[in-house]
Amino acid sequence: MLGNGEVIGKLESSWGDLLDHGDEPFDVDLITASFRNAHAFRPQGHPDHLLSLCHLAVALGLLSIQQGTTTDPCEATQLCRELGTYLRSISAGDNVADYVFSACTLLPRVGTDEDIQLRRIVLEFSPLGHHCRPIAFDRLSDALRARFIQRGSIDDLDESIQCCREVVSLVREGCDNHSAALNNLALFITERFDHQGTSHDLDEAISLHEEALCLRPVGHKSRYSSLNNLGHALYIRFERCSNIDDINRAISLFREALTLSPPGHPHRHTTLNNLALVLQTRYEKLHGSEGLNLDEVIDLYRESLWSIKHDHPDHGRNIINLSSALCSRFKETQKNEDVEEAIDLCQQSLVAFPPLHPHRHFGYLWLREAYLSRYRIRRNPIDLSLAVENYRLISRHPTQGLPQRIMASFNWTIVAEEYDDGSALEAYATVFELLDAHLATRSSTTSRHEAAAAFSHARTLPVDAASCALRHHNLPKAVELVEQGRGQQWSLASRLRTPIEDLESASPELAHRFLELSKHLADAQASAVSTDPAAADQAATQYRRLTTQWEAAVVEIRNVDGFSRFLLPPSYEELQAAARYGPVIILIASKYSCDALIVPTSGQPHHVPLSSLALVNLEKLKTDFSREIRHAALMGPTEPRKYLRALLRKVWDEIMLPIVNVLQHDLKLRCRSRIWLCPTAAFTSIPLHAAHPFRIKPDRSGQESSLEDLYICSYTPTLSALIRARQTMKTRATPSFIAVGQSQPGAGQGTVLAAVDSELELVQKLIPPNVKFTTLSGEDATQAGALDALRCNTWAHLACHGKQDHEQPYNSRFAMRDKPLTLLDIMENNSPQAEFAFLSACHTAVGDEKTPDEVIHLAAGLQFSGFKSVIGTLWAVDDAVAKHVVEAFYENMFKKKGVVDCTRAASSLNYATNAVKKDVPLEQRIVFIHIGV
Repeated sequence: MLGNGEVIGKLESSWGDLLDHGDEPFDVDLITASFRNAHAFRPQGHPDHLLSLCHLAVALGLLSIQQGTTTDPCEATQLCRELGTYLRSISAGDNVADYVFSACTLLPRVGTDEDIQLRRIVLEFSPLGHHCRPIAFDRLSDALRARFIQRGSIDDLDESIQCCREVVSLVREGCDNHSAALNNLALFITERFDHQGTSHDLDEAISLHEEALCLRPVGHKSRYSSLNNLGHALYIRFERCSNIDDINRAISLFREALTLSPPGHPHRHTTLNNLALVLQTRYEKLHGSEGLNLDEVIDLYRESLWSIKHDHPDHGRNIINLSSALCSRFKETQKNEDVEEAIDLCQQSLVAFPPLHPHRHFGYLWLREAYLSRYRIRRNPIDLSLAVENYRLISRHPTQGLPQRIMASFNWTIVAEEYDDGSALEAYATVFELLDAHLATRSSTTSRHEAAAAFSHARTLPVDAASCALRHHNLPKAVELVEQGRGQQWSLASRLRTPIEDLESASPELAHRFLELSKHLADAQASAVSTDPAAADQAATQYRRLTTQWEAAVVEIRNVDGFSRFLLPPSYEELQAAARYGPVIILIASKYSCDALIVPTSGQPHHVPLSSLALVNLEKLKTDFSREIRHAALMGPTEPRKYLRALLRKVWDEIMLPIVNVLQHDLKLRCRSRIWLCPTAAFTSIPLHAAHPFRIKPDRSGQESSLEDLYICSYTPTLSALIRARQTMKTRATPSFIAVGQSQPGAGQGTVLAAVDSELELVQKLIPPNVKFTTLSGEDATQAGALDALRCNTWAHLACHGKQDHEQPYNSRFAMRDKPLTLLDIMENNSPQAEFAFLSACHTAVGDEKTPDEVIHLAAGLQFSGFKSVIGTLWAVDDAVAKHVVEAFYENMFKKKGVVDCTRAASSLNYATNAVKKDVPLEQRIVFIHIGV
């Protein structure tokens, strides 16, 4: 549904005696026709040609204002072209130029290239300090916004907003022009929110609208427009946040606006439409509302539609809104005439809008809803096919904002799954493609995470897509989709660090340009955070321009022989490289099914249905583990962990045993081979590596083997992460080891850790003498010191407090002496020579709740920064007993004298956790996991 804000109360400009008719009415149509005829009889070269040109420009402006209709863009464009030509021919400051300037300010803004070019020229004639500079910025802003509406280019809207900010800064506070400037800035920022979905835009817009309304008290001539615009912004926030106070206040504002726009008011149709919109929204969101039915809503929409002519720019929008209400009523009454009229109205709206108009999106949207509503009643397959086709058109409409297209595609997946439609896999792939494009517009890592978290309802899409592919027996596609949908934060960040050795051989110049653009883009990301709205807008615009250049370079690279798939979502064949040294097991937790996909070293994937496990069981298992780990922490070291053992037995029986059967019998995988676990969703919070039957063999010859008795287990956030880690191991630096410890962190970062210093001493004793060893602790273990140490060394051991921030995962941190070392710091700390890190700290390998499939945690961040092999922790570590694991680990890691090999980390951890069974309780042995090569 479409609401509408009004650009009413523009900055004032005058034309002098020409328009001074006192109280006498005048016919603008007649005046316009007269000036049009006069201009036709005064061609280029006539002494009065310029005068007639200006008269016609003013008359067209008055006609547009009085009748609320759009000027013929061809005629307006021609006038823009002629006025622009004249202005270029003279010098700024010429008296005639000022006369023409006034005509330019009244000429309607139509959004053509010529229109915008004219406004730029006029701005050149209005230098800093010129009394007409605010009006020049205002008119340029309008023209850019008009082009944005026609073409959907966000750069036009960004520049329009920048112009509005200039106007606000130039006009005197408290005057009518100031309230108009605030109103228009707020309106354009709201439009950007509609297109981009950035939450701070909406908050700023509402604040500006509130400020403008305060400057327009009861009786003010422009109060009507502020009531409408603030009401519209509150409606949008209600759609996002569902705060009932927002929608109730919006209704109150629109009702007041309606009293200020009686029949005959040029903008009454806008308020009727907006009031109907919010009443309909409250009715549908609250499943009915006191004293309201859809008949009243439909009547308001019809009155709004009847109030304007067919060629009015709002006609198509109002048709769509009426169609939406008829669809809603059809769902309740099942009256066939409602859905038939709704379909007819939507088709009319599509005729009214040109092919690239953003509002066509809403025509497709409600046409889809009408067909779908009718399908649900009649079950005619043709209606479902038509609904799906409109889903395609919605998701591919290029001038609509990506958030709306993502939502439409997400709804497509739901419908396709519900009715078992063959388009489901296409729908999932479309969501991932659009979401990737949307996140790529964000200029910082944290803003990308916020943008992804805004689609919280869609966070299960990667596993649902994989489940769908499995149900369609397309196993390679399942691997591709789960990989494409997961880890988007990492893949977007890593694309700027893509190894290009092969490209440098094929096209050195293109490789150099790609590297330069990647560096500029990374620098832009690092400097994108600003609290000043205008500076933030400029940074975002610059980032998008760099992104456009970077994407153009990528397209060029794909045209080079052998690089056609450069930075495209990897195919199954490409992803299979992750299994080069052992199978990768992807565990899929979907509401549709729970499954395992085994990617072998060669050949097709193997599907292992976990038929005894439903998502609800898995969520309970996750909760049970969390409870038992907390309980075990309160127990004595020798007390039996009976309930924890029972949970690990369940993991073995219901999850890992079916997988092990395939590994042993189908893949013939030898005992003690390496395997990689790639868990998704709820699986990420379960210690899969510790699965254990805790049973005696049937022949009483001993205990049954656990998973870690059979195989050397590692984890990987995604298959691509494992492939990237291996790719960067082509060159090896001289090994150097840094041990970072902080036993007395700065204020507010945690308690004293008594065992840290002794742990660092222990590590130093175990490191081979041929490896350069450095310790960083106490006052020296600062945030900057730790960052530098990680950047300059190949091996690292961190012993300190670790904290996972579930709300802001990029703020997850290690406690240092002065201030925390955050995940974001680590990610920006490029360490391509780094090899191995042991994180002897709490919660370093646990993701966040909002986007669990992104696997955003400290261990993954270190892997992204360059460390190929990382040992992290799933929960709190007891530093008093951790030293036993640390000692056993490093003794095994360096048992071959002089050999420093990070690929031995997984087997050494496997050895260590078995070696310390008598000294370390169960939950402190299984807390450590290995990630990477």
